[in-house]
Amino acid sequence: MPNIKSSKKSVKTSSKTADNNTAFLSKVKNSIKKIEKAVKNKDKETATTELKKAVSNIDKCASKGIMKANTCNRQKARLNKIVKEME
Repeated sequence: MPNIKSSKKSVKTSSKTADNNTAFLSKVKNSIKKIEKAVKNKDKETATTELKKAVSNIDKCASKGIMKANTCNRQKARLNKIVKEME
């Protein structure tokens, strides 16, 4: 643990942001898993509603800089593809 006051504060803030980022990433991963589960069970309605939520969460990740934009676009494309293939 640092002795300097500003260093202590930066340790606190960096741990808070790391926790927030981890929580947001797990939210995205869980929504992706829900889509994959709905596709596996061939439940079109659930898959489309979860896709909408997942795309929203992924876009938020990109705007906040938690994930790179290209990674977000790739994930959205893959999810759209598996949901469209259900038809």
